[in-house]
Amino acid sequence: MPDTHLPNRRSSAEQSRLEAVLREMFEHRICFNEVLGLQVASFEPAAPALSFAMRPELIGHYLHGRLHGGVIAACLDTVAGFAVTVAIAEKFNSETADQVAQRFGRLGTIDLRTDYLRQGIGKKFTATGWLTRLGGRIASVQMKLENETGLLIATGSASYVIS
Repeated sequence: MPDTHLPNRRSSAEQSRLEAVLREMFEHRICFNEVLGLQVASFEPAAPALSFAMRPELIGHYLHGRLHGGVIAACLDTVAGFAVTVAIAEKFNSETADQVAQRFGRLGTIDLRTDYLRQGIGKKFTATGWLTRLGGRIASVQMKLENETGLLIATGSASYVIS
């Protein structure tokens, strides 16, 4: 008779370790994210989020103090990668933090679209991502960037290879 026992979900201690590993990766190990000041705001699988504070180094239009468009696109790309990683961790929820981290090493952006909707004005910004599809080799993600008042600044969509 085949074994129908499903693998156990990772323990709460291992889940905490996974979150610590992902926080370290996305906030510090990816040096550009550290330059941007990205911080994990949520590990919620349905809507993982990253946030950052406005700083003079991120200004793209010096007369108006607006957020640089490249910063917006980079944040949307990063939160999409974060959302894919969180989704993979959920899909393979019996794997250890180290196993999930190895899967992250095979993740890559295939396509990224950014729609700039409003001026990037604010004191703090939050980027949120959610998966529309997680296949065996490709993941599709939708993203948004809002300021501290909830004003929608930009949206995006992206595809990632997850080989």
